[in-house]
Amino acid sequence: MKILQHFRRILVAFALVLLLTTTTACATVQAKQPTSQLPGTTGSYSQLELGNTAEGQDFGNWVVATAKGIVQDAYVRDNNKLGVVITPQVRPTEVRTLAKSLVQGFHKNFPSQDLTVLVYAPDKKLILTAKYDTQSNQIAYN
Repeated sequence: MKILQHFRRILVAFALVLLLTTTTACATVQAKQPTSQLPGTTGSYSQLELGNTAEGQDFGNWVVATAKGIVQDAYVRDNNKLGVVITPQVRPTEVRTLAKSLVQGFHKNFPSQDLTVLVYAPDKKLILTAKYDTQSNQIAYN
């Protein structure tokens, strides 16, 4: 049974990485007027809305649409900060893998800059922060 659970985790992680990397490369972004000019987040979910740029809003919407039950809400701020609210179906052991996949897909859409991915629990509490450094090409988790 543990082998099946381990295989499931690997399969979910691989599928999400494949989905995020292939569809982001093929996706086209339609220019829209930004819906709001909100300040950046300070770690509190109560300040979240849709993205504060058209590209960010489109990417956040795309993440929710393609995650198929893994992510219930997403936003992008300043094209370098992605926040996602996961669903209860995501196991605690899968959060880091999900964050890594999101960083990879986010980097493909917003290259050449340091990125931050904030993962919130279904109750809107911050549970993981992943910071991608372009110079070292490394992800640090907090």
